[in-house]
Amino acid sequence: MITGKLRQGLPALITALVASLPLSQVAHASYGIYVGSGLTEDGSVLLGGTGEEPSSHWLEIVPRANHPAGAMITVGATPEARLPARLSEVPQARETFRYITMNYSSYAGFPAPITNGGLNEHQVAIRDIWSPSRPELIEMTPADQTGPNYSDLARMALERASTAREAVEIIGALIDEYGYTTYGGNSHLIADPQEGWVVLQFAGGQGLWVAERLGPDDVRASYPGYIEEVPADYQSNPDFMGSDNLFSFARQQGWHDPASGSLNVDEVYGLGGIMRTPGTKYVSPAELEAELRDMVPVSVEDVMKMVRDPRIADDHAGYGQVAHLRQELANPSLALVWVAPTGSVTAPFVPWWVGVDSVPPEYGLHRYLTDNAAPTFINPDFQLQEATEFAGRLFKRLMYYTCAFPEEQLERVQSTLTAFEATMLEELPRIERIAALAYADSSELGSDVLTRFSHARAGDALELGRGLLAGIEAEVKTRHGIPQPPSDADINAGGKAVTCLVGADPDQPRD
Repeated sequence: MITGKLRQGLPALITALVASLPLSQVAHASYGIYVGSGLTEDGSVLLGGTGEEPSSHWLEIVPRANHPAGAMITVGATPEARLPARLSEVPQARETFRYITMNYSSYAGFPAPITNGGLNEHQVAIRDIWSPSRPELIEMTPADQTGPNYSDLARMALERASTAREAVEIIGALIDEYGYTTYGGNSHLIADPQEGWVVLQFAGGQGLWVAERLGPDDVRASYPGYIEEVPADYQSNPDFMGSDNLFSFARQQGWHDPASGSLNVDEVYGLGGIMRTPGTKYVSPAELEAELRDMVPVSVEDVMKMVRDPRIADDHAGYGQVAHLRQELANPSLALVWVAPTGSVTAPFVPWWVGVDSVPPEYGLHRYLTDNAAPTFINPDFQLQEATEFAGRLFKRLMYYTCAFPEEQLERVQSTLTAFEATMLEELPRIERIAALAYADSSELGSDVLTRFSHARAGDALELGRGLLAGIEAEVKTRHGIPQPPSDADINAGGKAVTCLVGADPDQPRD
C-alpha cells in the first residue's frame, strides 16, 4: 500500500504512471456505478455510467436472432491499433438475445460498430470501463495479438448471458479459449437484478483476467475499473473468478510473494495501488462510493444526478446511461434503461425498454463525428435519416454554450432536465401497467405501447433541447459574443476538455 512520504508524492507519481501509458489508454475511458439492491429505494439494482469516446454515438435495438450452424464472427483489431493486432474469427452462438446498446464508430484499429455494453432481454446490463495494466504487461503484449476485444466481449455477453454471473463466465471462457485483444487493459461492470460483477482483462498476451462479485449491500464506482484483494482460493470462492494463471504468473514475474496469501490486483497488475484512491481523475472512485452510501436509499434519480455531475460528465462523455434492474417484471420486455444521447451534464435521460421495436431516426446513426465522414459523401440509403436532426449534435451544442458560462447557465439547464425526467418517472408505472396488460393479449400490442411512449418522450426531449439551446444561444451572443479562435489553433486538438466543472480540471486528480 502507498503510505507516508510516498503518498506526499502521489500527484507526480500518478502523472508519471499515466504518462507512461499509450495514448489510447488515457484518451478514452468510461465511468461505471453499481448500487446493490439492499441500498436502493425500491430494491432494484442500479447500474449507471458514461461512454467516453470522441466519435458519434447512436442508439440501437438489436433483435433476438437465430444463426446457422458453423456461423462465425470477426473479432479483435487490426495492425492500425495502438497495440497492433490481427482480426480473427470465433464461433457465433446459435441463438442470440435481444438487447439495447449505444454504438460508436471510431477507435483506432477497432472495427465499427463498437459498443461499451447495454441491456439485454434478461436484464443483464454491462458497462465497459477503462482499467490500465502495469507497463510491463503492455510492453510484453504481442504485436500480432488475436482474440475478442473489449467491445466484442461486451456484445457477446449481451447476446448470450441470462445472468450477470453467466456473463462473467462467458467473457472468461472466450479469453481462455481465443485470447484477448487489448489496447492496454480494460474492465466490465456487469449487473442483473440480483448482483453485480467487476471483470478485469489485462494486457500482456497471457490470458489474464479476474472477476469480483458485488452483492446487495455493495456500491462500486469504476474509473478506472479496479479489484483489490483476491483470495488464494479464488477459483472455488463463489465471490471470485479468474484465469488459472492469475497467481502463478505474478509469482513468476516476482510481483507477488506467495507468503502473503491473497493477491492485491490493483497493486500487482494495475497502477500500483492507486486506482481506487486517490484515483486518476479529479474525483476518485473512493469519493464517489462514499457519496453513494450517503444517498442510501439510492433512487434512479440519484444515479442520474451522479452520472450528470460535471465532475463526471463533460465533452468526453459520449452518452449517459442508467439501467434499472428490477425483480419479478410483469413481462421481460419491460427491462428498462435510461439513456442520454450525449454527455448527460446537459442532456436528458429518456427511458427505453427492451420491448421498444424501433429507434427514432434522430437518435440513430448520423455522420456527425462518425469515422470516415470527412473524406466521403453519404451513402444514399442514409440520406433521409441524415436529413433529420441528430440528438447527439443538438445536446452537444447545448453543452458547449452552457459550459462556456456554467455559473450563469448550468443550474438553469440541469433543473429543467431533472423536471422533465421527474414527469416521465411519474408516468412510468402507469405505462408499464398498460403495457403488461397489452402483452397479455399480444406481443405486438405490448411493444406498441412501449414504443409510442419512448418515441413521444424522445421527441419531447428534442423539443426541450431546442428551446434551451435557442434561449441560451441568444443570451450568450448578446452578453458575451462569439470570439474568434486564435488563427494558429487546431480545432481538433489542444487544451483541456470542454467542461462545466468550475475551478478544476476533471481529468486531473485532486491535489
